[in-house]
Amino acid sequence: MTRIYLDHNATTPLREEVRRRWLEALERTGGNPSSLHRSGREARQLLDEARERTAAALRVDEDEIHFTSGGTESNNLALFGALRGQGPSAGLVASAVEHSSVLAAAAQLEQEGHPLSLVGVDPHGLLDPGEVLDRAEADGARLIAVMAANNEVGVRMPLEEIGKGLDGLLPQSRPLLFTDAVQALGRVPLPLKAWNIDLASFSAHKIGGPLGVGVLYRRAAVELRPLFFGGEQEGGLRPGTENVAAIVGASYAVELAIRDREAFAAHAAKLAAGLWEALREALPNARLLGPELTSAQRLPGTLNILLPNVDGKVLVTRLDLEGLELSAGSACASGSLEPSHVLLAMGLDEGEARAGLRISIGRDTTLREIREAVEILRKTAGRNDATREPRMGL
Repeated sequence: MTRIYLDHNATTPLREEVRRRWLEALERTGGNPSSLHRSGREARQLLDEARERTAAALRVDEDEIHFTSGGTESNNLALFGALRGQGPSAGLVASAVEHSSVLAAAAQLEQEGHPLSLVGVDPHGLLDPGEVLDRAEADGARLIAVMAANNEVGVRMPLEEIGKGLDGLLPQSRPLLFTDAVQALGRVPLPLKAWNIDLASFSAHKIGGPLGVGVLYRRAAVELRPLFFGGEQEGGLRPGTENVAAIVGASYAVELAIRDREAFAAHAAKLAAGLWEALREALPNARLLGPELTSAQRLPGTLNILLPNVDGKVLVTRLDLEGLELSAGSACASGSLEPSHVLLAMGLDEGEARAGLRISIGRDTTLREIREAVEILRKTAGRNDATREPRMGL
């Protein structure tokens, strides 16, 4: 059976160019990059070059780049690092549709005494930048957390407006601006400096890089407390021996993703438009969640489809048996029985919030795969065994 993979927001296939660089680095590294002998210096050179390459691609300074184990660690380091040690009045304003790693960290910080204010979204998943800024000013917040693009629905958040809204504030009263940019990198523009972004997280495996490598951008003047202790690696922010070969691969993935961004966006937008047009014909009751596909506020290649009277997780299993790989919401919450917090925030009821089907297109997705996916969905989505299962009251 030929399988069709349309779950690129969960993870992406490793790019061949990245795989070659990763293996080359693996063969060259035999030392610890913190060691002073020759093997250590060779590993350090590869690590330094990877940092330089990543910084150049993102157009930031080398000492503003810190490597982590992934997007989740970068998110936690940004939030806990910015707020812990700042006193109990140091609060956080965040959107209600942030990734679970951000919301869980924010909830923990709230338990530790840091005020938390969640800003809702409209039925299309859009955030009002004025409300975010007003809430931050009223609360005297230390940190604003707004993702660059939502991982479930593909809504682009108004980072530019929020960042520029911070212009003119005195340093002592200006909150830090943090963005989870995991889904945005390589898909939409991310001028970190121009948008006054202080902290940003990225994940290599979302852009054709290896699993287990993340990046945290930290503007030079921003002070963070580490999550872990025991070494001076990564500027003292992330102790522990770096995974040099994987970081080398990740740096090339970042470089290639930014280089190919416009080509990817055009490719993904074209396929997404054709997919939705065919789905509307094949499944007339299907509803597209989020902004219109042609909207500048939508991430190219991400669709969340609501199919009435269908349980998304049941349907995903049935589709998998037919060779089509999709997801019901975020991959990080795929094992949860709870409805999507993103769809609930957009005003859907619990049943609807369980029925969302996420389709995410990749760099190598073909028109043939899109056509076959539509046919599989047409045959499978209407079957009785894909409809919502009754709750057993256990």
